[in-house]
Amino acid sequence: MEIEEREAERQDPTTGTEPGRRLSPLVKHMLISAVAGSLVLTGALLVLPSSPELPAPPAAGPEGQAMNAAALGAASLPELTGLIGESESYLRGHPRDGLSWAVLGSAYVERGLRTADSAYYPKAEGALLTSLKTRPAGNVDALNGLAALANARHDYRAAKKWGEAAVKLAPKRWTTYPLLSDTYGRLGDYKAVDRTLQTLTKLRSGADVLVLEGQVYQDRGWREDANATLSDAAVLASAPSEQAACLHQLGELAWERGEAAQALNYFNQALAADPDHDASLAGRGRALTSLGRTTEAVQAYRSVLTEQPRPEYVLELGELYESIGFGDAAKGQYGLLRKRVEADRVNGVDDSLLIGRFEADHGDPRAAVTLLRAEWKRAPSVQTADALGWALHRSGADKEAMAYAKRATDPKRGGGGVSALFTYHRGEVERGLKLDGAARRHIGEALRINPAFSPVLAPAAKKALAALGQPRAGGAEKARGTAANTAPAPRPHAAPRSSAPKRPATRRPASESPVKRPAAPVAPPKSAAPAKPPAAPTPAPAKPSSRPAPQAPKSPDA
Repeated sequence: MEIEEREAERQDPTTGTEPGRRLSPLVKHMLISAVAGSLVLTGALLVLPSSPELPAPPAAGPEGQAMNAAALGAASLPELTGLIGESESYLRGHPRDGLSWAVLGSAYVERGLRTADSAYYPKAEGALLTSLKTRPAGNVDALNGLAALANARHDYRAAKKWGEAAVKLAPKRWTTYPLLSDTYGRLGDYKAVDRTLQTLTKLRSGADVLVLEGQVYQDRGWREDANATLSDAAVLASAPSEQAACLHQLGELAWERGEAAQALNYFNQALAADPDHDASLAGRGRALTSLGRTTEAVQAYRSVLTEQPRPEYVLELGELYESIGFGDAAKGQYGLLRKRVEADRVNGVDDSLLIGRFEADHGDPRAAVTLLRAEWKRAPSVQTADALGWALHRSGADKEAMAYAKRATDPKRGGGGVSALFTYHRGEVERGLKLDGAARRHIGEALRINPAFSPVLAPAAKKALAALGQPRAGGAEKARGTAANTAPAPRPHAAPRSSAPKRPATRRPASESPVKRPAAPVAPPKSAAPAKPPAAPTPAPAKPSSRPAPQAPKSPDA
């Protein structure tokens, strides 16, 4: 009966998802495909089930038209909500359907990421483990979902285990590779990042893959390659959410270069394409802060925090308040940050890197060192190296800090990205070691990269540079050759040592690209802009279902 029911639904693809009615397998497959692409753009991954028996998408029909308009990566939050509701409803009557449990669990992961609500992660874990239990052999969908969940919880070793198991079972399924790329980067295995990207580009092309490729180039410090790749992605993107993701990444690249006005323009364009792209709203707040438009920046941050209260956004707003003298408001944000991190911890999320950075700058540096030493053992990335080195400096251990600061800025070991923050941190460690020449060079370089890289630390960098003064005439400075300055970088725990991958020889210069790129953005007007600019005409997102949210289904052994 169930088979006949599914066959009838496949033969009638125009059927709508009315309250109380589940999605047809075809529509479910199309929704899953769309959400899978969007998860690639947001750093996670939703399962794309293998359904070779499904027919090609129809040219007409309400859901078919919606999916064709949305295209890959365009599943809206209401569509995702509908998929969750329909999956929950279906599983109450069919609790042994392992594929549907995998779909539901992966949708929970994405819902948690989209809304910054880690309470969805225990639900996701239960659904995905139930999927493995009901379908233990060859369940690539559940393995991918578990890898995505582990990444969302910052458990990168578990993500590696699940992701590599999925690749072993289905090496040609492209959706696993973006997930593994991020995982390997966080584990400090940058050769594996390069191999993963090479495999991915052989399996798939398109805007979503170009965004990932551009991010890798940006992390390596290859800015021209990153800009060219991301510009290509922006032109190729067809759906509003894809366009927003590409423009947002271009904005991040511009802000990192110290081009705050251009970054703001990119973030505004991203929000025009997709008004719900909260990462671009947070980026807008960051760019406005750099431009000194602090009232608008506060408005942008407060707007994004009502929709997506990510701990990192809470910290950024707190530092903005601190920089403009609103001490009580800053303390309020820092208290909220601790509460958000604790809520994440209860739901299995490890925010040690973020809270370690916070403690180093605004709390207890010694506690930060303890947290970040443990984080280094779990995830020896350049981000962890920088944070641990800075915490050691803040706690007075500059000699040990120097090794980590060198590791974070060593292009041969993953630190090739041009980061004003990392460079400033290294300069301050050198200043603490009385290596004035090296300190002057690195602090000055940080301010040249981005003179407003932090509302709190950029002013401190300017004061430090002024205190160092000009080099003394007649004689070389003590900048090299000391034991502290030549200390070897620390060995990562249980992580392979690798050099940065070779710059791709086939990467074409921007001038040779066959893709026509949009004109460079102009500087935004100085007048105040709303926190979320009016959206450009785009396909209207699907409306959320009006029925009450169904209760989570029970596992088959309940």
